[in-house]
Amino acid sequence: MDSLYTRFDSIFFEKTRLSLLTIIYQEEGITYNELKRRLGASDGAVYTHIEKLISGGYVEKKKEIAGTNVQTIYRLTKAGITAFQEYLGFLEHIVRSYEKETKEPS
Repeated sequence: MDSLYTRFDSIFFEKTRLSLLTIIYQEEGITYNELKRRLGASDGAVYTHIEKLISGGYVEKKKEIAGTNVQTIYRLTKAGITAFQEYLGFLEHIVRSYEKETKEPS
């Protein structure tokens, strides 16, 4: 079981970045301002963490035109989707193991 805890690197497994990944995974694409609003974080904090996720290969950004404005949209890369789904599987494994342990008679 210890190997499961070391499967994810520190870029992925930091609390704020994991929150960002969760939001982006759920939305399948989201603007910077919406990320900032949902996290309740400062520009500097969001920028720093999102750039680490981009450099780690988990997130990509793309400029898109929205009316007369240009906005940046963030999406998970294929590697980001795979890593996030593995993380969800990791959590499910922990829950199933816990449920199995609590249901077994002592």
